[in-house]
Amino acid sequence: MTAAGREQLERFRRAVGARLGLRFDDDKLEQLAQVAEERAEATKARSIDAYVARLSGEGGGDEVRALAERLTVGETYFFRNSNDLEAFSGAVLPDRVRRRGADRRLRILSAGCASGEEPYTLAMLVRADAQLASWDVRVHGIDVNPAAIARAREGRYSAWSLRQTTPALRARFFRAEGRHSRVVDDVRALVSFEERNLVDDDPALWAPGSWDVVFCRNVVMYFSPEVFRRVVARIAGALVPGGYLFLGHAETLRGVSTDYHLRQSHGTFYYQPRGTEEGAPALGPPDDTLPSPSPSPSPWPSPTPAPAPDARTAWVQAIQEASERVAKVAAAARAPEPREGTAAKDALPTRGEPDAHGDGARVALALELLRRERFAEALAALGPRAPAAEEDVDALLLRAVLLTSSADLAGAERVCARILERDELNAEAHYLRALCREHAGDPVGAADHDRYALYLDPTFAMPRLHLGLLAKRGGDLELARRELARARVLLAGEDGSRILLLGGGFTREGLLEVCRAELGACGGME
Repeated sequence: MTAAGREQLERFRRAVGARLGLRFDDDKLEQLAQVAEERAEATKARSIDAYVARLSGEGGGDEVRALAERLTVGETYFFRNSNDLEAFSGAVLPDRVRRRGADRRLRILSAGCASGEEPYTLAMLVRADAQLASWDVRVHGIDVNPAAIARAREGRYSAWSLRQTTPALRARFFRAEGRHSRVVDDVRALVSFEERNLVDDDPALWAPGSWDVVFCRNVVMYFSPEVFRRVVARIAGALVPGGYLFLGHAETLRGVSTDYHLRQSHGTFYYQPRGTEEGAPALGPPDDTLPSPSPSPSPWPSPTPAPAPDARTAWVQAIQEASERVAKVAAAARAPEPREGTAAKDALPTRGEPDAHGDGARVALALELLRRERFAEALAALGPRAPAAEEDVDALLLRAVLLTSSADLAGAERVCARILERDELNAEAHYLRALCREHAGDPVGAADHDRYALYLDPTFAMPRLHLGLLAKRGGDLELARRELARARVLLAGEDGSRILLLGGGFTREGLLEVCRAELGACGGME
């Protein structure tokens, strides 16, 4: 491709991002070039630049629709991601019934609904709930792809779309039409469809209090970060007090939005806007913020918790990573020069000594002392706890690490709780809290916090390692082997500064050896 051609293609990529919100990496440029050439020819544009000018202009709406057909991903099927649907039926709907009992009205949005399988599925779950039989319930599906909306309105599907639908559900909610199946009329009566572009300002769609529940699964992952942030901000403003947002399993608001509380039940995660929960409790132990039809089962078959190991063993069995913020602190901070006549290895902070180097120097010195396992001195280097309004999350996290390393698990958990009050989506605080829960004899709570951490950061190695060790002690060797094998892969690529912060004094090779030894003890193969 010539330099001029590449520049034209870059302009087309930017225009697609502006009009559809879609992000295309360099490995997709060949596909973009083909689409740009086809649309330029179809519209009789003189060049790709001329086509981009048309797309970007006020009259470019038809081209946005044409591009949506070519560039959006429409893969979907009925009853997809059953854990989300179980949470919707078992926790969210009962909660909304309780809160909306006075007006008996629910509004549910399926954003990026593609060919309609998701909104019809949600309507089927509503029809299956006897409490909602006399309620005014509407499910609205929106998508930018006009061809997908047309298929959704038809309500007629092939066997491929029903591949996760049980025979009983097929019999109840579909009628055979030759080789296809059509959604029954009483379900279709609940659902409406409309072409909408999530990138556009749309006051009618996002009016305050419009929606009780929004499903926006496997949509924002294709957006640029800026569009992602705008969309979830609009959703937060449009949800009723106590409303809910479901994202896809590969999507998280970590680093994107602080407007939401993270919730967990039925083996999945979802969100509620902050400050609009009508008195819903702040984040506490996982699964205790919503009503559930039955207590959450233990993730492994041991009816009696294993004895808690000593703090050092617990730390060996689950250590590591910080996040982007922690990595930044470890990489950017520089230790102060030792005072004249003092060996570098023996340089210590002095209580009450004027701070000539500032907060960054204190953090750097504490990190160096942590590396040398001089935990009490590292805590002294951090100084006394700052006022709540001035507390820095990174410094709090380092303090929690030091308290954990010093076997002050209760103190570490209190600091983690303060971190999560400020940043519920902090994967590292959830991980440290998992260690504390394990030490307190609560393996189920420990596993829940590990899962929070992994949802928020799937590359986080130590929650994997910790889950594997918890499963091994609980007797579930298959789960232990699976989690330990995953942890081993993640540890091999872990950033060195993260290992320094959360490695408990172990090198990368030492942590990998823990994985290898534990895998062998579980019958895993090298």
